[in-house]
Parts: sequence; C-alpha cells; structure tokens
Amino acid sequence: MGILDTLLMIAAVVLIILSLLQSGKSDGLGSAFGGSEGLNLFANVKERGSEKVMSNVTLVTGIVFFALVIIIRIVK
Repeated sequence: MGILDTLLMIAAVVLIILSLLQSGKSDGLGSAFGGSEGLNLFANVKERGSEKVMSNVTLVTGIVFFALVIIIRIVK
C-alpha cells in the first residue's frame, strides 16, 4: 500500500465526517415527501460563518479525493 492509497483513505474518511457534520438545508425528510411547502432544490440559501467554512472545506476535500482517484488510476 503506497502513500497515494493512504492519502486516498484519509481523504475519504475526512470527506465522510465533514458531510455528516454539515447541517441540513431543508426541513428534513418528512417535508420532502409529504411536506407542506414542497421541496425547493434551487432555493437561494446563503451560508455564513462556520457553515460556509465547512462547505468550502468539504468542497476542497471532495476535489482532492477525486484527483487522488484519477492519479492512482493513471499510475497503476
């Protein structure tokens, strides 16, 4: 197991943890299926403070994960 594989596993674990730590942007699963106002996927929701930082870190971690997968596939 090389260093790229280890980095990929670390990126995967960090990505999972960051995804689970983020708060939901809707009222929950109940409102999606039988909710009162419907599901608006394209609502303009501004993230502020720590939510924005978490979102940006998750985005960067996802990009790193994707790049590592491609690099590992090319190398092997």
